[in-house]
Amino acid sequence: MQTVLIIVHLVIVLALIGVVLLQRSEGGGMGLGGGGGGGGVSGFMTGRGQANALTRATAILAGLFFVTSIALTVMATSGRGPRSILDGATPAAPAGGQAPAAPQGGSVLEQLQRLQGDQPANPAPTPNAPAPAAPQQ
Repeated sequence: MQTVLIIVHLVIVLALIGVVLLQRSEGGGMGLGGGGGGGGVSGFMTGRGQANALTRATAILAGLFFVTSIALTVMATSGRGPRSILDGATPAAPAGGQAPAAPQGGSVLEQLQRLQGDQPANPAPTPNAPAPAAPQQ
């Protein structure tokens, strides 16, 4: 249903653009339909009846454009439930009153990996790796 409404909406948009471009420019200068020469579409839509028909068609197409826009908006938001900013917030300290222990040692990357659970808290050193040097004071 939504796809059909989008196609109808696009057809209305194209028709609205066409009708607006067909209207005679009433300004004298370099308007959209003026072309600098002062005449719009010479002879095609010059009568008063045609101008009224184009004005009426523009109003009808504009109304249909607004209706389909609102309908598309309603259809896009109808499937979602109400959300709150607080839904994605992380919980504060647990009810026990004790905050989780902060990761210790290692680079920022290692701390992030530990927080994600990809790496154990105290990785065992590899047998061939040199032991870390003790800090000198």
